[in-house]
Amino acid sequence: MAADAIAAPRAADREAGWRDIVAVIGARVLDRLRRIAAVIRPLGWTVMALAVAAWVTGQLLGWQEVVVTGLVLAAVAVICALFLIGRTEYDVSLDLARTRVVVGERAVGALTLLNRGSRAILPSRVVLPVGSGRGEFSIGRLAPGQEAEELFAIPTQRRGVVKVGPVSVVRGDPLGLFERAHRRDDPVDLYVHPKTTLFGGQSLGFLRDLEGLPAADLSRDDVSFHALLEYQPGDDLRHVHWRSTARTGTMMVRQFEETRRSHFVIGLTRSPRDYRNDEDFELAISVAGSIGLRALRDSQKVDVRVQGRELPAGTGKQLLDSLSMVEHSRPRDGGVPELAGVLAATTASASVVALVCGSAVSSEDLRLACSRMPFGARVIAVVVQGGVEQPALRRIADADVVTIGALDQLPLALQKVLA
Repeated sequence: MAADAIAAPRAADREAGWRDIVAVIGARVLDRLRRIAAVIRPLGWTVMALAVAAWVTGQLLGWQEVVVTGLVLAAVAVICALFLIGRTEYDVSLDLARTRVVVGERAVGALTLLNRGSRAILPSRVVLPVGSGRGEFSIGRLAPGQEAEELFAIPTQRRGVVKVGPVSVVRGDPLGLFERAHRRDDPVDLYVHPKTTLFGGQSLGFLRDLEGLPAADLSRDDVSFHALLEYQPGDDLRHVHWRSTARTGTMMVRQFEETRRSHFVIGLTRSPRDYRNDEDFELAISVAGSIGLRALRDSQKVDVRVQGRELPAGTGKQLLDSLSMVEHSRPRDGGVPELAGVLAATTASASVVALVCGSAVSSEDLRLACSRMPFGARVIAVVVQGGVEQPALRRIADADVVTIGALDQLPLALQKVLA
């Protein structure tokens, strides 16, 4: 009885061990079969299926012609499979001259393949995916240590983020029955920035504030003391420093550093119902980017918000990268009034708010949005409407509303607002 009790666990352990071995072998076989199946293209499956069907049909019906057809198709499949033999151990390098371009520019890059092995590599085909398309390059035979370089250009007709790569080295037959691909490089993101315009003039986002930060500009009247100067006609007598005046015998007044509150907020609606077409939506993104770049040069803090999230905008590069990825929102995310409510709740300390929207927004919704802006902030609403030849300025409540039809009209429109 004791021996049987000891033998039973041993038998169970051996059975479990065999099961583990079978499972490992089965997993390896399945993995190998998946790899083999991966190199067969749809045309290859069709040819092999026709070969089997013709051979079986010919055998069953006694038709030698059909049997020969099946054998010929099988021979063709075998010959095409021989084209898969060969090494593809290239050292691949993908280099984009610039990973950030403006929409309409061409992104130029280079693809370098090096044979570091001790044997030559037969001719191959290299596939470079670019977004939803792909480019193909034919690489000739490379001797050991030999290098091949292929230059390419990517047209950028639309704003967005284009994934370039990964590079695949492909070996296949002339008929396209089989194809073996090996990925050799990591993909690279190409940021296609929206068009922007630069403009000068008066600063967009500064308000004097007791709790603001000192600026480099000096003033005769503020709250941050800087130095003492001799009295000039017109200076406020309340700023006379009497102790220094008594000691020097010359009337001295205080000079101050301007303290500024510069929290610039940009609200960009991405609701499709706020725009008449996609061109207006792209124009609105360009307007938001142009205003944001100018505000970054003037201000110390810039926030950009769209429906559903805040966009990183700490630097100009971050701002344009974020705008490259902006897409239309879902209907449940709301339009301009809902976006204004979020701005009021999250950016209560804003000094200037720029609201960018399309001409499909009604006057009532725009008025409601302007009324929801943070208290004490200056509100500028920019309405984009393709086809408008000259910028127009009007007032809605306490907000300045400008309508523009092209990006180059933005500087003139803002000059009218700040005049």
